[in-house]
Amino acid sequence: MTIGVRRRMGVEERRQQLIGVALELFSRRSPDEVSIDEIASAAGISRPLVYHYFPGKLSLYEAALQRASDDLAARFVEPHEGPLGARLLRVMHRYFDFVDEHGPGFSALMRGGPAVGSSTTNALVDSVRQAAYVQILSHLGVTDPPARLELVVRSWISLAESTALIWLDGRRIPREELEPQLVNDFAALAAVSAAYDEEMAALLRDIFKDEPADGPFAHLAGRLITLAS
Repeated sequence: MTIGVRRRMGVEERRQQLIGVALELFSRRSPDEVSIDEIASAAGISRPLVYHYFPGKLSLYEAALQRASDDLAARFVEPHEGPLGARLLRVMHRYFDFVDEHGPGFSALMRGGPAVGSSTTNALVDSVRQAAYVQILSHLGVTDPPARLELVVRSWISLAESTALIWLDGRRIPREELEPQLVNDFAALAAVSAAYDEEMAALLRDIFKDEPADGPFAHLAGRLITLAS
C-alpha cells in the first residue's frame, strides 16, 4: 500500500493559497461574516498557522482585495480592434462576469467592507478606477484629455460601479440588458457634453463615424429619433 504524503508548501505558495481560499469565501458571503477559523478549515491548516502568514484578518482581507482589484482592473483591457461600442460591450460583459461571480467580494472592495476608510482599501479602489480610466482613454485615442472628456469618462466609470452595486441587490434587471444600457450611457454622457463643447463634438463625430448600423450606439440613436418624432 502506498501512503500519500502531503507536500509542504513554501511561504509564498501558502500565502497565495490562503488568499485564494479567502477570495472564494468572500465571493459567497460578506468578509465580515467569514472567520479566520473558516479560512483555516477551508485551507486545511490550523488557525495559528493562518496567523503565521498573516498577522490578522485585516491583512489577509487586504491581500485578497489586492488580488480582486488586479483581476477587476484587467477586465477593462480590450484589444483596439473593431467599433468602440462593441469593445465597450465586451468590457461590460467581463465586468459583470466578475460582479456576478464575486458579488459580496465586489461590494466589499467598492464599499470598503471591514477595512472601510483604510488607506490600503481606498488605494485599491482608486487603482481600479484609474486603470479603467486609462483604458477608456486609450480606446478613444486620447493621451491628454480635455476637462469635459475626463468628466465624462470618470462619471461613466462611477455609473458602472454604482449600477453593479445596485444590481447585486436582487438582480431585478437582467444583466443582458444592463450591459448594453451602460454602453449607451457612455454615448449619452458624451453627447450631452458635446452639446456644450465643440472639441467634444468633434471627438463624438470621430467615435460614431465607424459605428455599424447594428451596433449598440446606433441602437441608442434610433431610439432617440423614435422618441423625438
